[in-house]
Amino acid sequence: MTAPFVHPYIPNTAPESRAAMLAAVGAETVDEFYADVPEALRLGRPLDLPAPFVAEQDLARHVRGLLAKNRSTQERLSFLGAGTYNHYVPAVVDEVIGRSEFLTAYAGEPYEDHGRFQALFQYQSLMAELLEMDVVNVPTYDGYQATATGLAMAGRLTGRPRVLVASDVLPAKTSKVHDYIRAHLTLDHLPTVNGTADVAAVRAALGDDVAAVWVETPSATGAVEAALREIADAAHAAGAVLVVGTDPIGYGVLAPPALAGADIVTGDIQSLGLHQWFGGAHGGFIAVHDDPRFVMEMPSRLFGLATTDVPGEYGFGDVAYDRTSFAHREEGKEWVGTAAALWGIAAGVYLSLMGPAGMAELGEVLLASTRYAQQSLSALPGVTLDDDAVHLREFTVTLPVPAAEVVSALRAQGIEPGVVVDEHRLLVCVTELTSQSDIDRLASALAAVVAPELAEEQNR
Repeated sequence: MTAPFVHPYIPNTAPESRAAMLAAVGAETVDEFYADVPEALRLGRPLDLPAPFVAEQDLARHVRGLLAKNRSTQERLSFLGAGTYNHYVPAVVDEVIGRSEFLTAYAGEPYEDHGRFQALFQYQSLMAELLEMDVVNVPTYDGYQATATGLAMAGRLTGRPRVLVASDVLPAKTSKVHDYIRAHLTLDHLPTVNGTADVAAVRAALGDDVAAVWVETPSATGAVEAALREIADAAHAAGAVLVVGTDPIGYGVLAPPALAGADIVTGDIQSLGLHQWFGGAHGGFIAVHDDPRFVMEMPSRLFGLATTDVPGEYGFGDVAYDRTSFAHREEGKEWVGTAAALWGIAAGVYLSLMGPAGMAELGEVLLASTRYAQQSLSALPGVTLDDDAVHLREFTVTLPVPAAEVVSALRAQGIEPGVVVDEHRLLVCVTELTSQSDIDRLASALAAVVAPELAEEQNR
């Protein structure tokens, strides 16, 4: 029998130490800690790792080989979206967040400030102006967690157990939100109509057990919700909270959810000056009105103007710190860990560079490019748009051939045509970096797959 491996620097690998720790928590084996993880998600075998490298140069060569397998959207024509987007990042954004005083823009207090609190205060202020809200938090992990927290806040405020999901939501986001709130809230998914919420279905499902109505706009398919005011009025009449998950990129031209009655607005700031970086730099925001009931339910940090020990002098620091788990520890309403503060600084630089006019121009370009792409693809034989809603950046099409075949065929030409939704549906995304000629190239390549005769005639 092989003796158990004991690491020289990791004490809990020693059998006696591990046994003592298990006894202290009342567990028989380490496997008990993973009871909530479905068997299908467990590896069931050791990691497939190479033998240890003796020399540093050998390890460096191995890692370079792994990285060389990646293909970025700088190398390929990409129409991929679904939560991580290829927007332009101004050079000054990278310059600022690369500065040494911001590289440790974490959450805790051990680090010297060097303007970090002020930079995040400015980010919060810019986001509040963009969203027409009063209070915005320091970024959390990502937009998924921010939306989950927004729903948890609604549950605490109302004391009710049910959430109505009125929009199409990305499956990954639904999974993350469910995992976060499942101990206290249940998700009740309602049907959508023509890409957006079915207001009649929302009204019919509302009751005194509903904590919140959750609306995504743009939705998972890029549809912009047109009936937000009606949904807000219905939710409020039933004593429920309206929680909106969104992407702030379009609010230079679109009316922010707060103006239509949203109580809690959440989302991700990846679109605001953050690269895709093979999965994206993500940070979540939570925005509320200046209402103490809502503000005091926000678990994450807020930076604001604060008095100092010098009379008449102000600085930037934590606001209502006693809300947080940092203050209450295990007695806190909701645990908050590592913040994505550096990404908040990046988004703040981006918004300050763009300004209201820049955000408006960007929104107009996104709407126009999305519509041009919809018209170009739906003009192909057998290709249809899935709804008539207004779309921002993303939309779905139904194809006459399997979507996976389209992806394989176009990928061979250096084009990523979109994300497969189901057998015949494709989610297509455009940004300000997608030119008209890029869209035309996609349409031409798609025509060669779905209508080869037409493509051949056009190429004559």
